[in-house]
Amino acid sequence: MKNVKYLIRLNRIPEIDEKERESLQKVTDKFAFRTNTYYQSLINWDDPDDPIRRIIIPSLDELDSWGELDASHESKYTKVNGLQHKYQYTALLLVNDVCGAYCRFCFRKRIFMNVSDEVVRNVTPGIEYIKEHKDINNVLLTGGDPLVMSTNKLKKIIQKLREIDHVQIIRIGTKMLSFNPYRILEDQDFIDLLKEYSTDEKKIYIMAHFNHPRELTDVSIQAINTVLKTGAIIVNQTPLLKGINDDPDALGDLFNKLSYVGVPPYYLFQCRPTLGNKLFSVPIEEAYDIFEQARMKGSGLAKRAKYVMSHATGKIEIIGKTDNHIFFRYHRASNFKEKAKLMVFKRNPNAYWFDDYTDPIGDYSLDNPFLN
Repeated sequence: MKNVKYLIRLNRIPEIDEKERESLQKVTDKFAFRTNTYYQSLINWDDPDDPIRRIIIPSLDELDSWGELDASHESKYTKVNGLQHKYQYTALLLVNDVCGAYCRFCFRKRIFMNVSDEVVRNVTPGIEYIKEHKDINNVLLTGGDPLVMSTNKLKKIIQKLREIDHVQIIRIGTKMLSFNPYRILEDQDFIDLLKEYSTDEKKIYIMAHFNHPRELTDVSIQAINTVLKTGAIIVNQTPLLKGINDDPDALGDLFNKLSYVGVPPYYLFQCRPTLGNKLFSVPIEEAYDIFEQARMKGSGLAKRAKYVMSHATGKIEIIGKTDNHIFFRYHRASNFKEKAKLMVFKRNPNAYWFDDYTDPIGDYSLDNPFLN
């Protein structure tokens, strides 16, 4: 299936009957819809609860008013149009506002809904900002999906970043390895780009986005191996998603299969409380149990993921719980003084986000005698 076609209208999907298409029009009027023929071929259309279908096909439950469009307050960290700088060493360049398909649980769906200045066509101001901030040693290209862009446009951005001495790592956030692996397999220019700019001392990382083990098809694994042979590195991150991978067997299978093909599990995210995402969200304490049970099913190589929340104040890792308490740590903090801070709260089984914990027991910084 090399001639992958992109679809933005439900009436182009014959497996969805007319009555359902009419009802789902309310959803697609509010949140953008996009899919492609390759990814649709992975769906078992006889199963209304099929996890791949759930990832890509709209649901009326998305109209629930729970959540907000910018749940992690990314706008707070936008320094120039198209560039976010939240953590000391990392900058994000939003280079594109289109994806190979639109995940229904996307945390950045706001950029597909409205005309937005968060994504820019001219990255020059962002590049200049990176040049001026020498602490930045790695840059994430994201959006949208950078691999929807032409390779020529992507190459120009990477060329400019490689001219900045203090930028050691370039990361490309993409779901194309699962949405449309032919994008990689049929583009020799992209392979050549990785070979040229992922050097012995300055690697390119592909931040893949496999949510379910069924996405790791033969052709997807072929694309993975093609990328790995260039010298680039691939890691995977996924949210924990109700009805998709919130089962220890499915999540454990995903972690294991990723380790088998040489793609280390990197982050497991708590699903952000983004508008329309309630149907995908699992309470934190339940999700923690699923995560730990999944990790028990694999080798050390399969259990390298960290379970985190991308909160407005930083990346908060969920590190454990007792009968009465739950423990968090800043894996990365926007405030330098909070780096690695340990936080203890009374448990709340109904909590979906860090802000739902209101009974702190204490917090402990690295220089606190409690930790020495």
